[in-house]
Amino acid sequence: MKNILLLVHDDAGQEARFQAALDVVRAVEGHLTCLDVSIMPALMDDGLGNAGTAMLLDDERAREASNRETLQARLAKELVAWDWTDATGAIAPLLTEASALADLIVVNRKLDAFPVPDMEAVAREVIVTADKPILAVPDSGRGVDVCGRVLVCWDGSAPARAAVRAAVPLLALADSVTLLEVEDGSIKAPAEDAAAYLSRHGIEPMVARQSVLRGKPAEAIVDEVRRRNIDYVVMGGFGHLRLTEALFGGVTRTLLAESPVPLFLAH
Repeated sequence: MKNILLLVHDDAGQEARFQAALDVVRAVEGHLTCLDVSIMPALMDDGLGNAGTAMLLDDERAREASNRETLQARLAKELVAWDWTDATGAIAPLLTEASALADLIVVNRKLDAFPVPDMEAVAREVIVTADKPILAVPDSGRGVDVCGRVLVCWDGSAPARAAVRAAVPLLALADSVTLLEVEDGSIKAPAEDAAAYLSRHGIEPMVARQSVLRGKPAEAIVDEVRRRNIDYVVMGGFGHLRLTEALFGGVTRTLLAESPVPLFLAH
């Protein structure tokens, strides 16, 4: 894991994304690619040949030009390798297009302070369309302790297996790894299978189990995060492009809305 793709846009979650991306790049001694998106406004039938839309787009590009100048000045002092690309359009498709050679995409889980753009929708779409893991951070966050305590949510599903495989380079740096199996009738393979897999990569996780009523696994996960002072969570991600979602699809939605710590999600 060396190539980290960061969404750059002047919104309430940018600082959290920026700090988390820098923490990951430093931890893996990688390269940061910044994708600065000017969001295309909705077309306005203003009777003036869409002049209103053009004015809004000009304003958006001017804000991002100022944002670019500020962040590039900061990056010049951060002692990390980076490059920069400007783009105009919708966030999720542009991230997907730019992610061909990315190993991890840094976005927000949701914007709590000011919910525009809809970062939860962006995260759920990118999980599916980019086919790359994402790190979805709270807008109140200020970085991620890659070498800290990690909670891996395990139900034995294909997305959970994909998340564990994708997270190995980061889990290898963690101080502790806990595999959490929420026993609600949905477990497809025991957590010991994941523990054995990780042990072959030099990672020795602890297995924890919680029994909960069906429909309440997200609450159990958040409780474990707080009780164990977890720094970030690894789990399988379900996006909105699925026609149907298993129970963990609901867990993904809940944690994208409520998780107090960054989420490492893979599909």
